[in-house]
Amino acid sequence: MTDTLRDAAYRHAAALANPAGVARTSIPGLSLIQAAAPSGIDYAISRPLLCLVLQGAKRVTQGAATFDFAEGDALLITADVPTVSQVTRASAMAPYLSLVLDLDLPAIAGLALEMKLGPAARGAPIRVERADADVTGAAQHLLQLLDHPAALPVLVQQRLRELHYWLLVGQHGLAVRQLGWPGAHAQRVARAVALLRSDFARPLPVERLAAVAGMSPSAFHQHFRAATSLSPLQFQKQLRLIEARRLLLAEGLSASSAAFAVGYESVQQFTREYRRMFGLPPGRDAGGARMQAPAPH
Repeated sequence: MTDTLRDAAYRHAAALANPAGVARTSIPGLSLIQAAAPSGIDYAISRPLLCLVLQGAKRVTQGAATFDFAEGDALLITADVPTVSQVTRASAMAPYLSLVLDLDLPAIAGLALEMKLGPAARGAPIRVERADADVTGAAQHLLQLLDHPAALPVLVQQRLRELHYWLLVGQHGLAVRQLGWPGAHAQRVARAVALLRSDFARPLPVERLAAVAGMSPSAFHQHFRAATSLSPLQFQKQLRLIEARRLLLAEGLSASSAAFAVGYESVQQFTREYRRMFGLPPGRDAGGARMQAPAPH
């Protein structure tokens, strides 16, 4: 991991980060994450992504597996899976800092075809390895475009393609390759996942999701669970609850307003399922989070 990459990421994160420490850049799919102290627990259904840790340390749990990773490590997620994460090492003098890139499935498919790569069997959805020098070099080239706005629209696709190429030929290659086949189960399930993410507040029968994936309902249910570790109904429920928690904590909505906003018809059912997932009822969870939030400067 080079000082040049870390310094550039720190500079852009400081300029762009929202109060949660997330800096969404003008490069498609690229974000920078910073934290000046260890964080609380964050719940998400992660997208396929690459995370390069540039400073500090983090822990991610998926199912029964826990991954601790730190500066110089690369976390790769190759499926839409539920995760629980927490920044474990960060300070004002040495903040946690990472570069996160959503994986571009069409770009991977195009490269795999051009490189004549065969399909790969599905493996574990989360991997942590030391970052390849070629991958971090490509990430640095990509980040440089933020300092050259006129060059960004001309060069961004080329540099994103470069980074995905090095992922495919590096130690994460087999894991990335499984995403690169338009007719493969991962890609077909991904189409249904995209619909769930965009319309999670509305009823989505499994028959409609299966049709989007081009599968029978029984085959779709099997492959969806294999890819995400959840049933389609559980996946939608977690999306609703995660968004409701964001509305409670970040936007100050009441429990009933958040429940109705994400598609619940019963506040009692929402409260019961919220507590089951997050360990506290909505009001206590939001109140505790506000008490722990740093005072404004």
